[in-house]
Amino acid sequence: MSAYRALAPAKVNLGLFVGPRRDSDGRHELVTVMQSISLADELTLQAAPAGSTEDVILCEGVPGPGSENLAASALRAFRAGTGWDAPPRLLSITKRIPVAAGLAGGSADAAATLRLAHVASGLGDDALLAEIAAELGADVPAALRPGRWLARGAGEVLEPLPAPRSQLGVLVLPLARELSTAAVYAEADRAGVQRTRRELAELGGEIASALSRGAALPAATELLHNDLQRPAVSLCPEIAHALANARQTGAELTLVSGSGPTALGLFAPPGLAVNGGPGPAAPAAELLAGRVPAAIAAMPVDERFGEPAPLAG
Repeated sequence: MSAYRALAPAKVNLGLFVGPRRDSDGRHELVTVMQSISLADELTLQAAPAGSTEDVILCEGVPGPGSENLAASALRAFRAGTGWDAPPRLLSITKRIPVAAGLAGGSADAAATLRLAHVASGLGDDALLAEIAAELGADVPAALRPGRWLARGAGEVLEPLPAPRSQLGVLVLPLARELSTAAVYAEADRAGVQRTRRELAELGGEIASALSRGAALPAATELLHNDLQRPAVSLCPEIAHALANARQTGAELTLVSGSGPTALGLFAPPGLAVNGGPGPAAPAAELLAGRVPAAIAAMPVDERFGEPAPLAG
């Protein structure tokens, strides 16, 4: 049996505008740009240990049994949707994306699982994978094909955007606590953070136009506003300190990713150095060393980033 490996890149939201709650499923309508970055979990799919009667999911650092992991749900849904009846598989997940951090780590793992199962089985087409992804969660469809997407609906209506012509450095400042997405949306509702459908449509058009030629970021910085940032800070005041730390490093822009609590610092080209390489913003993470945890990432990632490949050995 062949074994495969795939990376599951985190996403950051470049602007996030929240609209009304839908009657059909209770999800909020939104407009946002979902951008994959080089911070990624690593997944492998191979034969399960001898004697296994069902798929085995290993994911250290994530509470709860593996069978409750969203990646496990993705594998079950793929089997059900395609009729794949291969013997049990072992899905191993090496976590690098912080959990419940607004970076869609669980969704990225689920999407990578679908890619792995597709390659391992030879079953399913793009339409079926997209259908399964939408059923798993709002962030999974965009993670299915890492890149840059304008997301509408509750995140499942996707429009591809050109990859940025230039690279941006991303300073990722996770906090040592989890923040429930549902709780942040509830706080946003309580605070009256809700745009009309007309406003969302107008904002979506402005964002698409601003990024239509591959700009790294929109020139109008108000398009990078995150409607969930203030509700997230009200529930987790530590976010304000993380944003201040990001500004201290010289980041040109600071923002909260998704519903938080992760704070981001963005560096324009030549950007924040990756993997210790040279660059004028390279000291950013070092400046915080010993005080707060930080990770260095980049965007965009190569178009092949996340594609399954045979597992060596």
